[in-house]
Amino acid sequence: MPMFEYTARNATTGQITKGQVEVASKEEVTTYLRKNRMIMVNVREAPKQIKFKMPGGARIKTRDTVIFTRQFATMINAGLPLVQSLSILAQQTENKTLAEVTRQVVYDVEAGNTLADAFSKHPRAFSDLYVNMVAAGEAGGILDTILLRLATFLEKNDALVRKVKGAMVYPGVIISVAVVAISVLLVFVIPTFQTMFASVNLQLPLPTRIVIGMSDILIHFWWALAGVIAAGVFAVRRWYASPQGRRQGDTLLLAAPVLGDLLRKSSVSRFTRTLGTLISSGVSILDGLEITAKTSGNRVIHDAIMESRQSIAGGETIAAPLEKSKVFPPMVISMIAVGEQTGGLDEMLTKIADFYDEEVDVAVSALLSLMEPLMIVVLGVIVGGMVVAMYLPIFDMMNAVQ
Repeated sequence: MPMFEYTARNATTGQITKGQVEVASKEEVTTYLRKNRMIMVNVREAPKQIKFKMPGGARIKTRDTVIFTRQFATMINAGLPLVQSLSILAQQTENKTLAEVTRQVVYDVEAGNTLADAFSKHPRAFSDLYVNMVAAGEAGGILDTILLRLATFLEKNDALVRKVKGAMVYPGVIISVAVVAISVLLVFVIPTFQTMFASVNLQLPLPTRIVIGMSDILIHFWWALAGVIAAGVFAVRRWYASPQGRRQGDTLLLAAPVLGDLLRKSSVSRFTRTLGTLISSGVSILDGLEITAKTSGNRVIHDAIMESRQSIAGGETIAAPLEKSKVFPPMVISMIAVGEQTGGLDEMLTKIADFYDEEVDVAVSALLSLMEPLMIVVLGVIVGGMVVAMYLPIFDMMNAVQ
């Protein structure tokens, strides 16, 4: 049976009540309310709960959210009512999932909820940062300005994420090609050499025996190898999912050469831009730090930010705990300290974010320039080593003939 949401007035006290009831039709809702001595004010069918991977639908991409936010800001700035703006967005949004979410937001706003409360019911579509900034915009009467800031922030944050992911594509492709090439050699080429060596009854060198052994394992025990790899991946994921494992893993990543520098700079950029955007939008510093910690993407950065939040709550500065964490560069600490002293923390954070966006570009270029020759050398050593190992017995055979 369908679920109906109603707004009714108590017949005795006159108090307005909202609720849900599962009945066959709207008429039965009226009957239900009369039995409970309530007078119906409004009733409508409750929206169905949606799945974020709908058949024929798509997940909500950052680009879809950016377009939605910019269009929403334009309509609010032009003076269109809130509900009308949302209804238009629900009709013209190409992403079916976002359109359905927007229709549910319209329903919640019409039912008397604030826009921020309506957004908060859809955390997969609207993050804590999004909801808190919208709440600040509603409270300050500057919703259109806040929405434009949100769109700009989302665009820059998405660009940063794509830069970091892009730096991982090349190594991933090279590793995949290497795995395929080595597997082909072990499964199809090495057995041919093995048959030839067996026919001459020759004592094989150690490197050749190692390569032949690897070939035998891959051909006859591939299922066990696959099981070991799957178990290893599962164990690593379980370890990384634990708080201690996550912290240890993120510490190792930050300490890695070149890659650690890239991750550190991208984390600093995300932290400063997120916190600067929140503070400039009217969100309190404590709420801003908590939201920023959740979006940091690194446990070490998260813990440093939360320690900074505790410091602020105790009446101290943000900069001191960040300096103790040994995660943030000295320049960042100094600029944050100056921003706190001058009262321009949001502007200072934005300047830091702009600087580190450029630093991320440099770090990505450095990583790619290092990875390209390194991957080629590693692949050449592995494949070349296998070829040499298989030709060593042939050289021995030639020497024996002579």
